[in-house]
Formats: sequence, C-alpha cells, structure tokens
Amino acid sequence: MQESRIKLESNGGERLDTFLRRELPLAAKIEGDFSNSKIRRLIMAGTIQVNGKVVNRPAFELRGKSSIEVRFDAERFFYEKQPDDVAFEMTDSSILHEDENLIFVDKPYNYPVEQTITGNRANLHDAVVDYLWKRNPSLRNPPYVGIMHRLDRTTSGVILFTKTRAVNGAVSELFQSHDLTKQYLAIVEDKKNVEKSFTVEMYMGRITGKSRQGKWGEVPESRGGQYSKTDFRNLRKITVEGRPCLLIECSLHTGHTHQIRVHLASRGLPILGDTLYGGTPAKRLYLHSEKLTFSLNNKQYYVESSIKI
Repeated sequence: MQESRIKLESNGGERLDTFLRRELPLAAKIEGDFSNSKIRRLIMAGTIQVNGKVVNRPAFELRGKSSIEVRFDAERFFYEKQPDDVAFEMTDSSILHEDENLIFVDKPYNYPVEQTITGNRANLHDAVVDYLWKRNPSLRNPPYVGIMHRLDRTTSGVILFTKTRAVNGAVSELFQSHDLTKQYLAIVEDKKNVEKSFTVEMYMGRITGKSRQGKWGEVPESRGGQYSKTDFRNLRKITVEGRPCLLIECSLHTGHTHQIRVHLASRGLPILGDTLYGGTPAKRLYLHSEKLTFSLNNKQYYVESSIKI
C-alpha cells in the first residue's frame, strides 16, 4: 500500500496525539493497532502538517479550527523489525534518584523505553510500572508512570519518568524550552589531532526518504532542515573492546533524532558500534546519557549515571 494524504479538521482544545489517536483510524478506514507509541512516532517523523506547517511534537496543542494533513503509509506504520533486546529486570539498584513526584532510572542499552509498534515487547516503562506496583501491592490499579522524554533503544543511562500527573506540565515545559542540562558520553575510535573541545552546528533532517531504517544528516533549512547544536569535549583516551578510543563528553543545545551520532560522524568520529553512521561494529552502540540537571518547584535535581564499558 502506497502513501496517502489524509485530511482532517479539528475544532481545537486537545493535544495533537490525542486527536490523531481518535480520528486517524476512522479516516484511514483500516483495521489495525493505532497505539500511542505509533501515533507519537508518526508525528515525530514529520509526517503531520497543521495549517500547512509541519508539527513534530505529540503534545502540540490544537487551538481553534485547524486543518490537519497526514502523510500515511499503512505498510510502514504497522511494520517494525524486532531487534534483539537485552534481558532486564527493574530492581532497587536501577533507581538513580526518586521522590514523591519523579523517578530517575538507569536505562540499559538495547532496551526500548516504551511499547513499540509490534506490541507485546518488554520495555522500560512497563518495567517501572511493574516495579512500583510490586513495591506497593495494595494498589488496586497499576501506579501512574508518565513518559516525559525518550532515549533511543541503543542508548543507555539517565532517563526520567513522572509518578504523578500534577507535575507533567512543568516537566514537559522544561524539555520543550530546553531549560535543563542534558549531557551524554560517547566513545569513538582514537583519531589523530582530535581537538580538546569543539562545537558542531548544522540544519538536520531525515535523508533516507521512505527507507524503513531512518537515517538523519545535514539538510538545508530551505528543505525543512532543523537547527541543531552540540558542544563536545575530548575527555581522555581509553581502551574499549581492545581498540584505542576516546571518551567524548556531549552537551546538547538542541534535541533532534540521532543528533549526537550525526554530529560526531560529520567530524569523522562516528560512535563505536554505530554502523549506520560509519562506526566500527561492536558489542553495542557506545552512547550514554550521563547527566540530567534541572530545577523544579524550587528543588534542584542533579542525576548522574556512569557508562559501563
């Protein structure tokens, strides 16, 4: 089935993902699993236009009468390759920090954050829900766990979930306004004359067209590229899987799909294990969410995770 363009009308007053979850199955006239994660991924892929402008935020608020166009390919929408995920059990040691509103978890690599298109797949969100419920078995229903941001399946490290809906708005605003610090660690093969610190700026977009495996790269702003910026710091030499490597600190100014991977590859420093962007095959893709820092309700959060080599 080829891509079609589906046009919808909204009177506003709700989130874009909520609207599409209800209206898209009716408009597409196709039976299938239109799950929350599929709808979010459809939006983030840049296939949705609201009043003629691409919107890639699931939480985008529809206001007033709006015209919505969806580029919809049913074959791609319902298809997803099943990768080899690691086995993971949520325990006390998986928690980096927790209070009455938030829980920070040390995510393993090669493990999805949430349920994916295929369904019935182990994921971190479900693991956190199960863990909190087992800790408080008197609850009649599963405890609430809100997803505020995501890490790629291959990325390890700090990830945040909310435990109460009351803080969702404030936390979501932190991520949308970039009023927080996100710092990553990447391991690249050692190359000569790598600067102690450097910055990469470019306009980015998807460069694989209809390929089922998404790949991003430099795309002119005139063709829909989005501005991206990352600061890098060459920390030290290390040996990983018998190879001489460099440990690179990555500080994000913006947050786009594969941003760190694309930026490092553009400097001839693809991440070890990142074969999509020219990296040498390895046991894993060595990208790690190291630190997450922000202030919420007059409380300062500084949560850190060490990369496991």
